[in-house]
Formats: sequence, C-alpha cells, structure tokens
Amino acid sequence: MSVLKNKIPPEEIFHQHGGQLRMSEAIKYGISRHTLYKMRDEGVLEQVSRGIYRLVDLPPISNPDLVTVSLRFPKAVVCLVSALSYHGMTTQIPHKVSVAVPRSARMPSLDNPPVHAYKFSVEAFEAGIEQHSIDGVTVKIYSPEKTLADCFKYRNKLGMDVVLEALKLYRSEKKINMDKLLKFARICRVEKVMRSYLEASL
Repeated sequence: MSVLKNKIPPEEIFHQHGGQLRMSEAIKYGISRHTLYKMRDEGVLEQVSRGIYRLVDLPPISNPDLVTVSLRFPKAVVCLVSALSYHGMTTQIPHKVSVAVPRSARMPSLDNPPVHAYKFSVEAFEAGIEQHSIDGVTVKIYSPEKTLADCFKYRNKLGMDVVLEALKLYRSEKKINMDKLLKFARICRVEKVMRSYLEASL
C-alpha cells in the first residue's frame, strides 16, 4: 500500500507511529528509501542510528541510548549496570548499554551507542522482564530484584563495590522484597552468596 494511494503525507505516517520508525517499518507503510533520505536532507527527519529515523520537531529523547538499542534490538533486555542506572541503584555512569540475549541468539553489536551483550540461559533471560515506555518506545529492562541477582552472578566482572552499592541503594529507595530477591537468586544460582549479604544488610 503506497503513500500515494493512501494520500497520507510521510510526515503524518511518522506522527501516527510515535514520530520514530525503522527504515523497514517506513517502507512497509509506503515511504520509499528515497523519500526518507530526502526528508533527512531537508531537516524533517534526523537519523538516530543506522536505519532509525525520527522527526526533528519531537522533544529531545530523555534516554537516547536505551531507546536506540531497544529499537535496533527489540528482543534484547537491558541488564546489569544499565538496568541499575535506570532504576537509580548505582552512581556508576554506564559507558556501554548492557543487554541480555538468550544463549542461542546472535550477539548484538552497535558502535553508537556501544553495546555490551551477555548471553543468559533461557530461564535467566526470561525472568523478571519489565516493559517501560521511554519517549513512546517500549524498552525491556530487568526488574530491580532480578538486576540485583544478575549483578551478584556477574560480581567478579562488575566488582563487589558496584554490587554492594546497588544493594544499599535498593534498600534505601525501595521496600525490600525478599521473596522476589531469593526467587531470582535461585534462578541465577547465587542464592547462597546473595542470602548471606541480604541477611547481613538487614
């Protein structure tokens, strides 16, 4: 179905879909590559990342890195330090967007923003996923409790100082949900070590 047949201006199609489209989506809705490039060159669209276009008159993206990565890799889930940052559970500034993918999936790679992908088992990958709307884009992020369990699992890579700070900030900002914490600890196979730190912190 073409734009000409629809009589819908390309700009209006973007507005109907939140102002942001992948090139493949734009083509599906009847906007040609030539039209996309023309809109970009005329300053109507900005290219957020390779293959992703956004109307320039939209408000600035509040979290452009998470939005861009989620648009490029919709099945990946934001995890570890990037999830801690989103939930306000770290003072670390992520230099890469950390995402989880199933072990059978291809590892996502992106130069801008840079992505650090981790392969999770099916059970660990599927547990604790929350969906958050950021600037009209659905972003999958692990819950605070699942993120803590993941951080304990990857404590040797992240450093215990990062993990313990996350636990401290979780305690100060949120009501501790021991059932959830221990459920995810079991899934991530860190129940013993995590329980000892949880009990010491209470």
